[in-house]
Amino acid sequence: MTATGASESVGARGAPVTGPWWWARRRSAVLDVLLAVASGLECMFEGVRFAQEAQLPELLGLFFGLVAGPVLLVRRRWPVAVVLVSIAVMPAEMGGLLSVVGLYTLAASEVPRRITALLAGMTVAGTLVTTFLSMRQDIAAQEDFNPPVWFVPAMSLAVGLVLTAPPVLWGLYVGARRRLVESLRERADGLERELSLLADRAEERAEWARNEERTRIAREMHDVVAHRVSLMVVHAAALQAVALKDPEKASKNAGLVGDMGRQALTELREMLGVLRTAEGSAVRGAAGSDAPERLAAVASRARLKAEPEAAESGAGSRAAAPVRPVGSAAAPVSGAEVDPEGPCLADLGVLVGESRTAGMAVELSVEGAGEGESASGRRYGAGVEQTVYRVVQEALTNVHKHAPGARARVRLAHREGELAVQVENGPSEGGAADAGLPSGGNGLVGMRERVTALGGVFVSGPTEAGGFRVSAVVPAPVPAG
Repeated sequence: MTATGASESVGARGAPVTGPWWWARRRSAVLDVLLAVASGLECMFEGVRFAQEAQLPELLGLFFGLVAGPVLLVRRRWPVAVVLVSIAVMPAEMGGLLSVVGLYTLAASEVPRRITALLAGMTVAGTLVTTFLSMRQDIAAQEDFNPPVWFVPAMSLAVGLVLTAPPVLWGLYVGARRRLVESLRERADGLERELSLLADRAEERAEWARNEERTRIAREMHDVVAHRVSLMVVHAAALQAVALKDPEKASKNAGLVGDMGRQALTELREMLGVLRTAEGSAVRGAAGSDAPERLAAVASRARLKAEPEAAESGAGSRAAAPVRPVGSAAAPVSGAEVDPEGPCLADLGVLVGESRTAGMAVELSVEGAGEGESASGRRYGAGVEQTVYRVVQEALTNVHKHAPGARARVRLAHREGELAVQVENGPSEGGAADAGLPSGGNGLVGMRERVTALGGVFVSGPTEAGGFRVSAVVPAPVPAG
């Protein structure tokens, strides 16, 4: 509603207008029509009486009441106009219902309070003057009634207040209650929207957590199975190369391939059993699942068993190079729990030894090594040492795949608060045989993700001599104790 008294096209509860014209509901329109009819009849009756007293034509008083009374039809749209009409017809002593309903509507509306107070004061003054004059005439007509001087003013004031104060106060109360209800409704709508947003965000977080868990499970399965499958491919190639020249060595390689295949199937069954158990717990409504930790334990046992077997099998042939899983660094740690039994910096010597046994000319140098290793052989956190190990592992795997016969150098530097590693290889020898392993193209991407997840820096690229260099610097604070 505007300051002039014209209401906006919204209902009392903020709902859009659905009734005819300016009414929010049909029952509001029916009520106003009934009030307008009653007010019209009252004004017509009082208009005829006023015309008789003033010696005017009765039709004039009837017409005057017919015009003024039905103004209540627009009380919700223009409450100020209704009150002004009621004040205008006060000298004719008509429009009592029009005045009461108009004041109530004005006080309950959104008209500024100063306008409401002004019109209420004008109504009191008009009622006071009209009542005063009417009572003076009535007392003068009765010669045997002589009231005190204060009687007429006091009664006039009382009548003015009685006819004005109740509708104004009741209208103010209804308007305040209406605004309070509307405020509470808006607050409830706001809370509902916030709850909806929180539910959407919770769903997004749950989806993100599911994706992270899938990535972690895939990484653990890759660490367990892909290494053995890669070795099976290499030994199968060696078996093909020596099948006719050295049947004894071919038989040995065939046995190794069979053993690795059976071990890979066994470990795969273990991990699938863990996943089925976790899925059954989720269906039964279990509060949580330890599937990732169990998968990590399976992967750890598989890696510990794979290292000595790979070192033993690598003595057979240059073609049977112990290739590590391609893309084993493809998934970042991303805050997931790190297996404490996984590889560490102390295992780098075994890793380099496997490549040497497979025929690669590789050199390992360590700078700045000193005291500080724990009883488990770790000097830094498990995540840091495993990340460095995976970077070296993937870099040597890439040398086996893309630069067979090339010389490689692994450098590890212990610095204050950080750990630096570099793997550099020269150009491939022209006569070296390619291992023929497929590449997923995720090796360098995976290494970069692992390093950057710990806040480190990763750089890779070709060298001027025609080789390739991989460098990584990882923050590595020494744990206390």
